[in-house]
Amino acid sequence: MRLYDTLSGGKIDLPKQEKKIKLFVCGPTVYDKSHIGHARTFLVFDIFVRYLRSLGHKVFYLQNITNIDDKIIDRARAEKKKPLAFAKVFEKDYYRNMKALGVMSVTKYARASDFIKEIEQQVKTLKKKGFAYEIIGDGYYFDISKFDDYGKLSKRTALEAEDSVSRIDENVRKKNKGDFALWKFQKTNDEPAWNSSLGRGRPGWHIEDTAITEKFFGPQYDIHGGAVDLKFPHHEAEIAQQEAASGKKPFVQIWMHAGSLSIEGRKMSKSLGNFITIDDFLKKYSADVMRWIVLSHHYRSPLSFSWALAEEATTAFKTVEDFVAKAGFVSNVKGNKNLPKSDLTIDLKEFDNKFYAALNDDFNTPLALGHLFGLITKIQPKIWQINTVETKMLANHIIETFKILGLKIKIPKIPRAVAILAQKRELLRVNKQFIQSDDLRKKIRVLGYETEDTPLGPWIKQK
Repeated sequence: MRLYDTLSGGKIDLPKQEKKIKLFVCGPTVYDKSHIGHARTFLVFDIFVRYLRSLGHKVFYLQNITNIDDKIIDRARAEKKKPLAFAKVFEKDYYRNMKALGVMSVTKYARASDFIKEIEQQVKTLKKKGFAYEIIGDGYYFDISKFDDYGKLSKRTALEAEDSVSRIDENVRKKNKGDFALWKFQKTNDEPAWNSSLGRGRPGWHIEDTAITEKFFGPQYDIHGGAVDLKFPHHEAEIAQQEAASGKKPFVQIWMHAGSLSIEGRKMSKSLGNFITIDDFLKKYSADVMRWIVLSHHYRSPLSFSWALAEEATTAFKTVEDFVAKAGFVSNVKGNKNLPKSDLTIDLKEFDNKFYAALNDDFNTPLALGHLFGLITKIQPKIWQINTVETKMLANHIIETFKILGLKIKIPKIPRAVAILAQKRELLRVNKQFIQSDDLRKKIRVLGYETEDTPLGPWIKQK
């Protein structure tokens, strides 16, 4: 498998299968409800890890939870709540959302406040090596002018880096405008703070990630993932911190960045009235639909969300479910048991080759889904002539393939009342009593089902 590496700008081979893959993905800052932009990023990496594990790779998937941050403090202050307790509410909400979306692949969630000692130690190391300096009364900052490679991920020079500042780093006394906070001294009693040899305070945003990954993975590891908007300055700062502290390069072998999500081409924002939480989405559509939307876009590409897109995804997913249900229907027709062997095995092998080739080439999920629809288009016209053993194999093959991606094919059980109506309608249709048979078709529709006349008899599907 080869993956595009943002740093090198080219594709890099995945580590060998016998090695445990160490993956870190930047988690949420828990000060508000999670939105569908979060869903896109975390579903990308959930699907990715599921796929790796299906290939036999052992993966340690680590994700941090930022529960110390200026945004958290400001929101908690406005609502007259303690920041850590305030963050805990949204942290729990995040876990609930991830469970609802079927994101189950994370090995370890690491809350920033649980790693203060590790953060303190990394800041002390940077200070000792001359990369950190103190601003009296404010805190410790990273001096980007001391790190020659600053800007190599985002392709910016240190001077260009000064065009953009990160959060919690505004201070006119900084040596360079792009310098970022490592440790912030406590200024008010309502700020969370810890006693430290650096002075009573709290960590900056960037330092928590490298302190946490060094704790679990050491100074170097395999893959770092996250949303593309974190590339600068957050991920740039991580590289500077860890490589400066350890003296080892590269910090990570592969940088994976998930593309942005907008709402009909516009940035999602509460002020624009287009802020869609995960809960908002799940009130209207299933988690499988959200996962399908993510799968149908390359993970590095921008995704412009609309409710029409959700409808398209619903239709596409139902097409696959209906096809699998149809294969299941054929597999239960006794008359097809003794049909001669078809070319299905060859078709499935050809599909597998194309499907896995797409995923192994920079995790191209839309191309993989395209091959699935190619398989359906090829088999659809001849499915009535395939024997029961092969159609059962076909249904199971697609179901198992979708499990790899975290999608569950659900074939609804047809209620007995609907099945009886369909049998009566078929009898009327065979006897050319079409007015009466159409009346029964309408009754079946009212109950939420459709009947399709096939060479093997009536096939019933859910509307």
